[in-house]
Amino acid sequence: MDLSCELADGIILRPVHAADAGPLAEALQANRSHLAPWEPARAEEFCTVEGQREVIRRRQADLESGTALSMVLTGGDGILGLLTLSSIVRGAFQNAHVGYWIAQSVQGRGLMTAAVAAAVGIAKDGLGLHRLEAATLVRNAASQRVLEKNGFEAYGTARAYLRIAGQWQDHRIYQRLL
Repeated sequence: MDLSCELADGIILRPVHAADAGPLAEALQANRSHLAPWEPARAEEFCTVEGQREVIRRRQADLESGTALSMVLTGGDGILGLLTLSSIVRGAFQNAHVGYWIAQSVQGRGLMTAAVAAAVGIAKDGLGLHRLEAATLVRNAASQRVLEKNGFEAYGTARAYLRIAGQWQDHRIYQRLL
């Protein structure tokens, strides 16, 4: 199965490549304050080209082992976002976790909703998964709308689930059966 797809007007969702280190570092630097409330606290090096080279090396190893698939949204302005199917578990579970971010400059245009829809298809038809789950900060209404528009249902709240912006924070947990 081809893991690349056009989402809208030349915006492509495709697997991360080694050559994406520079554009990813640039996108992360440009969106650092936008992403800070929603992401784990990151060392300065994370947003550098070398930091992203190391992250991509790990993501490639995860892809080769079948435990994750990281994809970038690309367009005329470079990298616009990242979507990852992570913690892929086989056997009786056939499950993955969905995580994503989008650049502030293109937020609200439906691109991440389209990217998650494409990822649902890849998870079902390309990876043969049965279930996807996602977690959003309780106050992240925009991300919750993305999931709900894609048929995810909230099924609980996990207290102190992830350390985001330097604090353990509650998350709303979503699932979608494929």
